[in-house]
Amino acid sequence: MVSGENRAQPPIGLTVLRPIADAMLTHAHAELPNEACGILSGSLADGIASSFHPARNAEASPLRYSVHPEDLVRIVFEIEDAGRDLVAIFHSHTRSAAVPSATDRRAAMYPDAFYVLASLAHPEASPESALRSWRIHGGQAFEVPLSVG
Repeated sequence: MVSGENRAQPPIGLTVLRPIADAMLTHAHAELPNEACGILSGSLADGIASSFHPARNAEASPLRYSVHPEDLVRIVFEIEDAGRDLVAIFHSHTRSAAVPSATDRRAAMYPDAFYVLASLAHPEASPESALRSWRIHGGQAFEVPLSVG
């Protein structure tokens, strides 16, 4: 890199298109009593998630999630074939707040991606109140703005 060259800064927050946010919550409710998971794609440079790729929770657990390996491979190829970026990893918390647990923070493997959590503690909650977005680095979670547009 040439000295003084400007580098693009990652987006501060994440925008999730409304139909995508609705689809995420629909998937999360359908997977109860277990946590749901999936991947969001779109433009990482702009911080915009424009597609949702639901996945199976390999853990089949109400307390943890892991994107099923077969789904992960299929989804990553779909995203690459469409010329999009992997923007975020999504999962739900069945009864607790949309805050990454210690397990979530330890398992975070995508430092460039956002992590979007949905709380299902209040079943009628709107996407704006049920969803929260995070960056996770070195086991630490930092909340970032999330807008539904």
